[in-house]
Amino acid sequence: MGSATETGGPDPRPVVLCGLGRVGWRVLEWLRDAGRAVAVVDTDPPADDPRLVGLTVVRGDCRRPEVLEKAGVGSAGGVLIVTSDDLVNVSAALIVRRLNPDARVVVRMFNQNLLARLGGAVKNTVALSVSALTAPVLALTAATGDALGAFKLDGDPRQVSELAIGDDSDLVGRSVADVAGQYNLVPFALVPAGGPPRLLLDVPGDAKLAAGDRLVVAGSPADLRPVLEKVRGALLPGVRWAGAVRRWVRTLGRTLAEVDLSVKVITPVLFVTLLASTLVFRYGLDTSWADGLYQTVNVVATGAELRGENRDGPAKVFLSGLKLVGAALIAGFTAILTNYLLRARLGGALEVRRVPDGGHVVVCGLGNVGFRCVDELTAIGERVVAVDRTNDNPFIATCRRKGVPTFVGDATVAETLRQARADTAKAVIAATTSELQNLEIALLVREMNPAQRVVVRLADPQFAEAVREAAAIKHAVAVPALAAPAFAAALYGERVQTLVTVAGRTLAVADLVVQPDDPCLNGQSLRAAAIDYRFLPVAVNGDDPAAAPDRRLKPGDRLTAAAELPDLERLVRREPAARGWGVAVDGFPPVARESLLTLLRTVRHCGQVDAEALLAGGPFVAAEDLTRGQAEELLGQFRRDRANARLVSPP
Repeated sequence: MGSATETGGPDPRPVVLCGLGRVGWRVLEWLRDAGRAVAVVDTDPPADDPRLVGLTVVRGDCRRPEVLEKAGVGSAGGVLIVTSDDLVNVSAALIVRRLNPDARVVVRMFNQNLLARLGGAVKNTVALSVSALTAPVLALTAATGDALGAFKLDGDPRQVSELAIGDDSDLVGRSVADVAGQYNLVPFALVPAGGPPRLLLDVPGDAKLAAGDRLVVAGSPADLRPVLEKVRGALLPGVRWAGAVRRWVRTLGRTLAEVDLSVKVITPVLFVTLLASTLVFRYGLDTSWADGLYQTVNVVATGAELRGENRDGPAKVFLSGLKLVGAALIAGFTAILTNYLLRARLGGALEVRRVPDGGHVVVCGLGNVGFRCVDELTAIGERVVAVDRTNDNPFIATCRRKGVPTFVGDATVAETLRQARADTAKAVIAATTSELQNLEIALLVREMNPAQRVVVRLADPQFAEAVREAAAIKHAVAVPALAAPAFAAALYGERVQTLVTVAGRTLAVADLVVQPDDPCLNGQSLRAAAIDYRFLPVAVNGDDPAAAPDRRLKPGDRLTAAAELPDLERLVRREPAARGWGVAVDGFPPVARESLLTLLRTVRHCGQVDAEALLAGGPFVAAEDLTRGQAEELLGQFRRDRANARLVSPP
């Protein structure tokens, strides 16, 4: 089968990378691993960094045309702009488009409103968001315990996970095809315990799973959950709710806890004063309880005179004092209570009643990443509780409108996590913008529940690795490491959704649209195209293609496929597949004669006489100068007609 090298190799044109931040360094690693020539532009590149050895390095502002020209942007095949400033990125992208109208431009964006519009407005430009790329993986990791990658089919989430087959697993002895069919999964790779990895089309469906094998599959979270339970044991239980009375008692307790100390002090003083005055009226002035209370409130609230007959001197003295004390108390109580109500977070207190006792996911930090995690989790039906430390965060109101209980508080404080029931949750995502806070949250949650699943957002890949190893926090994830592959892959096509590393090799999941003038896909069968370009069909127009390998692709079809990067590059560039393959027929049973005549007339575009002559002449070559995929497809047709046929390889 052809490879990128056999058909001309990777694109020889260099790639210009603007910005050596944390994302930029990781993108650079991916580009070098893919064999791309890279020119780097940065305002302050390190002079002695070994990662830059052999590269063209230009010091300067990527918004300046002369700097970009010095980096070779005019002849570049692609430009990646990944600084941490949206304005710089957009400005540089527009200048690049003027200097090189044909280069693919990949831009990092933070502004969610500009994200989709920029790609649509500027030709051959892809705008990507780090939060949009990483949040689905973080969310699915929290929900299912593992996710190597995430993508979507018609808006529905799909995840890529690894199934490690244990000695006592129910999957031992079952075939790959059997497991994939039962759970509606797509096998991406099989890594046997004692053999080389098998990827994509090379995964044998009849291979029996054994202890120590690793099977990488893609599927919906709902389909993956049962098989993950078989591999890892029962996952955490579903959402658990306390009784209504218990939830409202919690709400009352939280509400009282939110009340300011000044309100707590002046309120009992006011009521003690009212009680004392009522007692004086009842026993000193000989009124009824109801009349005493009424007159007390009347005097304190309005300063009115006593009702009924005139009172003597002591009564007047008492009335005067009550008016003075009442006026002071009412004024103070009104001012303090009004001030409290203006600042009160009673809405947050009422959120307590909607927090489950367990089985939910707690998201700490409602920045771009945290909010997208909430969005992804709610989309797959998970119950979510959010925590953020700033009351003016605009995402708080949005989360509450989505029905997500949201607390304002510091997640590094144990009491805040207890209110969110973090110790009994299915998982906790620490997604604040501070790495130290995220680590502190993770360690605090582990103190509350050592078995708790914690997904930690970090920026430094080395720090993340140290946390995984030293602190035993398995799901400490470096966000740049998750996002960088997608930026690198965007050079290969506009619809690359995710990249997954399996056994040291990189697989990409991409969407490709069949065009009317597409020589590689239009009119080809799904099976033939997959063999020629070594991709694994995941879906066509959002539908499972497994039952229709002979389906003919037509203009407008959207093909979702998984492939290794060099093969994906060939497909995106529409490099013609190698030809020279043929199909030879060595014999056939007499009952197959009529069906073979029809097939030969179609394949060779000949008449009945010529087709009969071929069949009568003994072994013959039915077709020549085919691609490997076309030859495999034709071979299958002859064998279905019970002919003894074989492939003829190129000379």
